[in-house]
Formats: sequence, structure tokens, C-alpha cells
Amino acid sequence: MPKATRFTTWRTLATAATAALLATALTPAAAQGAPAAPAAPRESRPVYSYDDAVRESVWVDIGLDGDSDGRTDRVAVDIVRPREPAQQGRRIPVIMDASPYYSCCGRGNEGQKKTYDANGDVVQMPLYYDNYFVPRGYAFVGVDLAGTNRSDGCVDVGGRSDVQSAKAVVDWLNGRAKGYTTRTGTVRAKAGWTNGKTGMIGKSYDGTIANGVAATGVEGLKTIVPIAAISSWYDYYFAKGAPLYDSGPDWLSNYVESPDARAKCAAVQRKLVDGAPRSGDWTPLWTERDYVKDARKIKASVFAIHGMQDLNVRPKHFGQWWDALAKNGVERKVWLSQTGHVDPFDFRRATWADTLHRWFDHELLGYDNGIDDEPMADIERAPDQWVTSRLWPPRGTAATTLRPGKGDRPGVGTLGLRKGSGTATFTDDPGLGETDWAARIDTSTPDKAGFVTGPLTRDLGLSGSSAVTVTATPTTSTAHLSAVLVDLGPDTIRDYADAAEGITTLTDRTCWGPSTTGDSSCFKETRAKTTAVDYTVVSRGWADLGNHASDGKGAPLTPGKKYTITLDLHATDHVVPAGHRLALIVAGTDKDLIDPPSSKPTVTLDLSRTSARVPLVGGATAFARATSGSAAANPGAATLDGVAPPRTADRIPGGSL
Repeated sequence: MPKATRFTTWRTLATAATAALLATALTPAAAQGAPAAPAAPRESRPVYSYDDAVRESVWVDIGLDGDSDGRTDRVAVDIVRPREPAQQGRRIPVIMDASPYYSCCGRGNEGQKKTYDANGDVVQMPLYYDNYFVPRGYAFVGVDLAGTNRSDGCVDVGGRSDVQSAKAVVDWLNGRAKGYTTRTGTVRAKAGWTNGKTGMIGKSYDGTIANGVAATGVEGLKTIVPIAAISSWYDYYFAKGAPLYDSGPDWLSNYVESPDARAKCAAVQRKLVDGAPRSGDWTPLWTERDYVKDARKIKASVFAIHGMQDLNVRPKHFGQWWDALAKNGVERKVWLSQTGHVDPFDFRRATWADTLHRWFDHELLGYDNGIDDEPMADIERAPDQWVTSRLWPPRGTAATTLRPGKGDRPGVGTLGLRKGSGTATFTDDPGLGETDWAARIDTSTPDKAGFVTGPLTRDLGLSGSSAVTVTATPTTSTAHLSAVLVDLGPDTIRDYADAAEGITTLTDRTCWGPSTTGDSSCFKETRAKTTAVDYTVVSRGWADLGNHASDGKGAPLTPGKKYTITLDLHATDHVVPAGHRLALIVAGTDKDLIDPPSSKPTVTLDLSRTSARVPLVGGATAFARATSGSAAANPGAATLDGVAPPRTADRIPGGSL
């Protein structure tokens, strides 16, 4: 539902109810000076005991038999909720994190896992959500996805079982599914303590499940907060046929499954292998795991958070999800950071806790606290320096066609609004990547074709997702392509290529709610880890040229024949400052992200049929003004080596989330 309609309706109803109450309550005496009725609450407060909170476990039947043992699977649901509301006859909302990581790998910067007491009730619930929100009148629910920790079934990596693991819990919270007090028993468990209003949150795989559940349109799910989340699993493993990791979803399934599930789930593993061929072809397995196509079903609001330099769950996932939400009128909010794959609790902690608190108060408790009147987007422009935008992308942003042109040296061309001519040629070198190409942008090298504006005379903003269309002639039957947008100029940025992806973890701790002996609310603080660079990669994208005729199916190429393909670049929000230059690089295999092809083709670009569609704030007019009077100059080779190479598949085994 569009923003204005949704929130205006809520306020109208609230105003009408208040007016009716006042009309009843205002006796003549009251009208002559009795105190006015108290204002509606604007913030939930920590008035409930965390020490005395109810800690219980329920097993919810998801209606599927993934492990083929003859009985439908039950997922373990660990609950922490304040005791007092139920004693007072009041029902409360739920914050839920459904995850495969509660026992295998841990959650958060400190890798916390669930722990249990002798009765099997949760003692430590990872992260701070229970410590902070339970005293404020929320229940926190941690769901073990099917096949993980204490749940039945098998992990199917974003498929029906994964999504149903969490959807069934939302259904149970709303009285539509069966829950039990034990994993195999028959004693039913009811959720009479909740009003059914649920908000899902989680980073990476967890946030991905929130996306998937929202895309079912399940009743009772009021909001989701996906952090660095996948929107379509194909795009996690492939980019138009080009493999981004050296393994598929079967590796991830095996990584997170419990030993009990691993012994039962060979058939599901085989389906994951067979359904995700290394050719990069789109199959029904990927259709099932594409949540973008079902965005029209979403009824929940969405508060998305993503690192613009996330090379694990790349910002394409956010960009295509955001565009689909906008198209379907979904209420939404966004934070975009300079980090890699990092939780906002670890890059903007105090502001994050306050904002998340107000978001859940508004979405789950109905408090009119003004968060819906605040800017839609928060964007990190420099380490710890944030700006806001009323809309995202901001009003006036327009896709602008930028065209490469021949320069006076091979591989060093121009970038402007006029259609280019001639050709540019490069030879695939799988030993090089985006940082190598960018560092040598002004040098003729055989491994890339670079196109550069002159120094800008004013700032130029990019906001949204770009696309690069190339017409290319290969010399072999296979070819991979990379396209990169680069801000050429000195800067200090978050060191996203470092193992910690832009943060440094400190020893001091800050506390976010009360603690118990087994569950501390105190977490290590962090600060931005920065690095000085001479260039910043703004956005990137890849493709297998064999997918020129179909995004989802590749075919061998005919050497010497021209092919046209469009590479989808990742969403970003970046300002190229005056004095810097904007560059487009087209090259072959990126050493850090794409498995090399069997050959090393030489590729010739037809510049008259090659272009980049870039979302510029102010459109073509802004670009013309920013490049007015500038010449495509060569200021000399970069003196810094740029950031360290991005994380490789070796450092993210199999694409671990």
C-alpha cells in the first residue's frame, strides 16, 4: 500500500477514536479545566522484568516431510517473552529471527550460539534483540530452520522448506498452524500470549528468509528488516551465467545442517546439485528461490540495510528487491553503508538501536512516533558521515546513457554523452581483477578497456542500479565479461576489502538491555577501519557472453561473430567529487569473483554499440554540467595501490553467508 494511504489511514482512525473518547469523557466539569487525557505513547519503555521472562520451546509443524521419514517436519521455536503482560491478560507482538546458524556457526560479530538449560529451554539467545525488546513488551522468537540445530527436516537453501520453516511459525502465532511442547510428542502448544503481529529481522541468510516469507504474503507478518539479504538465490551464485563461487547451494546446505539431518538428507543434497548446474543455466530450482517475482504479494513493510561494498551478498540483491518493492507500493526504508557484509549494530550502533526501536514501535505497536515522516534513506558518504534523502533514489535521478569513445592510446578511451566509434580490444587475464584495472586506468594494458571523463567541475551523484550494454566479438567459444564503474581520485574510505569488511572490533563493551547469568546484553564496540585510496570502485557486474540471447541459458560462441549483452551492475549511492573523474572499465574474468573460463579470449568491443545506463542525480544535464570545460586528461598513474583485493571464493568458502 502506498505510504500516504497507509499512514494517513492509520492516523485518521486514531484521530477518530481519540475524538470519540474525548466526546464521551468531557463532562461539563472536565470542560471547565480538568486535566486533558494523556497523549498516545510514542515509545515503548523497559518496564518488564527480563530476569523473570518466560523462556520456552515449541516445535511447530511445517506440513512438509523434507527428510522423508514418514512424518511432517517440526521446527524448533525458542521463545523469550515478558511474563507480566500474559498475567494481565494482554497480548504482545513478536520479533523473529529465523536462522540456520544458531548451532553451527553463531550469529553476530562475536559468533554467539544458542545455549540451553537442563530442561531444554534457551538460556543464551544470540544478539541483543531479546535483552533490549523483551523488557519493552515484545516477545523474541528464534527459529531453527528445518534441518538445523533442534529442528527436523532438511536445509534446502532458500527453497520451500526454508521459507516454510518461518512462515509456519507466523501461522502458529496467528492460530493457523500446530505447535507442540516437544519435538515428537502430541501435547499441543498454543500462542495465546501474542496478538500475532510479527516482525522478522536478520542478517544475510536470516534476512533472506525474511524476504522469502514476506513474498508469500502471509497474514500477520507486519514488517521485515532484512540486513544484507539475498532477493534471488541465482544472483548469489551466478551473474548471467558467470559463476561467482566454485560451488553451489549443496555446499551451504551441508555446512549448516545438523549431523542428524545430514545423515537423512542425501536426496535433498542431490536435488541441490542437479538443480543448480555449474553451467549457470536458470532452472526451476532458481525460480523457486526468486523472491523478487513475488513482490506483488508482500503486505509487510520493509526496512532494508545493505553495504554498498558487500562482495558476499552483493548490492544487486538490494537494488532489484528495492525496485520491485517500489513498483508494488510497499512501504519501505533503507540504510546504505560503505561497509561490506556488516550488521548496522557494528557500524552505527546507538543510532541503529534507536531507529530499530522506533521502527518496531511504529509497525508492531502502532505508535505514532514520526518515523514515517523522516527521510526514507540514510546513506554513508564517508566513514561515519551520514546523509539522508527524502526518497531513494532521490527525486530528479534519471538513467543517463554514457558512451565510450576511442582515446589516443589503446585501452585508454573517453566517456561522455556522444556516441562513440571504432573499437577497443582486450585479452582476458584471469590473474587480474577490478583493483588491478582501476589502478592502471591511465596506462595502456592489454587486459582491459578503460573509458574516462576529464576532471569534473562539480560533484556528480549516482543513485540506483546501472547497466552496461556491450557488443563484443570474441576469438574463442567462451568468454566472461566484467564491467566496473570507478571514481578516480584520492579519498579515505572504509576498508571493505579487509577481512573485517570496514570495521575494527574493540575490547570495550556497551550494554543494550538487562543481562542474565547466561545471556549478556554487552557487546564489543567497533570503530570504522579506514584506508587511503586513489580510486574507489563504485559498482560492478559480470556476465558470460554465452548468455547473450538469454539471461538464463548459455550457448557456445562463434569466434569472430558479434554478440550484444547487457551486464547488470550493483545498486549504489555515491558522489564523485569535483576534481575526480568517472571511469567505465570493461574487461574479462575478475580474478576475485568469477571462476575463469576454459580459454583466454581476446574480445573486441564495438564502441558505437557499447554504452552504460547510469542513474545520475540530475540526469544528463548534471553530467553535462559536471564535465563542461573538462578534458579527458591523464593526470599520471596512481601512486597508491588502492584497497586490498576483494574477498575471494577461497576466503568465503562456497559462498558462506
